[in-house]
Amino acid sequence: MMDFMLEAWVSLLIEWAKLEWILGFGRARQPGERLKLLLACYAGARNTGSDLRVQEMIRQIRHVLGEERVDLSVTTQNFDLTRGYFPGATQVKLPDIFPAFLYRQVGKNDGAIACEGSMFKSTWADALTTMMVESLGLAVAQNKLSVGYGGDADRMNPMLAWMCRRYCRQSFVIARSSGSQAALREQGIPAELGTDTAWTFESNQPEFGRHALHQAGWDGVTPVLVVCASDPFCWPVKPSLAKYLARALTGAYKESQYRTIYFHKSGPEVDAALKRMLTGMSRAVHAFRQGHKVFPIVVGTEQIDKNACLEVARQLGGLPVFTSDMYDMHQLVSILRAGHMVVSSRYHAIVTTMPSLLPSAGIAMDERIRNLMQERGHEDLMVSVDDPELEPKLVAAMERLHTDAEPIRDAIGRTVVQNLKRMARMGVFLERTVHERYPEFPIQGGIRSWEDYLPPLHPGLRRLVELYDSRTRAMAAN
Repeated sequence: MMDFMLEAWVSLLIEWAKLEWILGFGRARQPGERLKLLLACYAGARNTGSDLRVQEMIRQIRHVLGEERVDLSVTTQNFDLTRGYFPGATQVKLPDIFPAFLYRQVGKNDGAIACEGSMFKSTWADALTTMMVESLGLAVAQNKLSVGYGGDADRMNPMLAWMCRRYCRQSFVIARSSGSQAALREQGIPAELGTDTAWTFESNQPEFGRHALHQAGWDGVTPVLVVCASDPFCWPVKPSLAKYLARALTGAYKESQYRTIYFHKSGPEVDAALKRMLTGMSRAVHAFRQGHKVFPIVVGTEQIDKNACLEVARQLGGLPVFTSDMYDMHQLVSILRAGHMVVSSRYHAIVTTMPSLLPSAGIAMDERIRNLMQERGHEDLMVSVDDPELEPKLVAAMERLHTDAEPIRDAIGRTVVQNLKRMARMGVFLERTVHERYPEFPIQGGIRSWEDYLPPLHPGLRRLVELYDSRTRAMAAN
């Protein structure tokens, strides 16, 4: 009921915005002004993947459209947890009850860009998808730029699916996967194929990871096994006034409260499923250690992963634990890349280590890790979170990471370059869409390389691109 009330409120605001625009109210962009864009995102929860996605979007937007021509604002739930993030953009505080806030913010801007990877799906929280739909729908209603950037689409509740069809048909969405592209087009929403935007991220503290590992007891020689644990069973988050009142009056639901009126899924079944998964992971790592000398660490890329990480560390006799409540996204990615092989239930822990060619295996709760492993040709390096054979399959995957490291790295490198090219296409789509909506906005002309539509690449990525492009040219010549 609370989700429905939120969705109904958002729908009314979008309808009201349409009426206002028809009556001549609202902000119209003047030629020569900077293009003011609101980036609606899930930042400020110390979700490393969500934060660094937005960081790279900002870099790409400023590079493609011209940093002197754009004025970017980005939503954050907590200024303290995004301090120092998103250079080149102004951070604005997103309240937990957001409809009126977004209505005001979109009204102040020339367009909205929805940034959340899980853009149109009910997996994590209907409220999050409602936020993305409101941002895009308000921009459409006010005849402004409306772009979804690198998002997924999947199952939604009926009301949200209706809202997407009604309010986002005139938005332009760049999907993160071909399956999402097809799902969006079935809803009548124009969509092109892109990718995630994390591929170009580079930590500004590259030496931090090795230093942190040394402090945790690493000898600098033994291969580091990075294990990324999370709780995939506590989703979706849903608002509940009854639980909120019970929490305030009696202290109930303390463990499942996400924030204010929002609560994680909880109960004996959730606890049992999580225990089976974490025990399977721990036993697999223990079995692998019996035959290989490794220095295992546990990493949580969102602050709510901490309890799961501590449990894995406990079951393995006490391992170093690094979680995003203690380390910012630059530090955490630096720690991840200091490893030698990765086993992760978090998608972005895999993505951010691939440019460093770390062999990785995934524990998948949804289509993201599955799609990525299929793209790499590594379906055997993926196991589902609820697979009853998780332990033996994970042991087999780690054995392959060890024995077939070089061919795995080669496939990873190829996949990284492919995704960089898709990300460059996203820059082309963005430039074209801005020009179509605001023809007077200056764009860079002439013949340009695909790399010109990416944010500046760090030297390691440039070398990777050159290597695989030269291989492609050699194959074409033969």
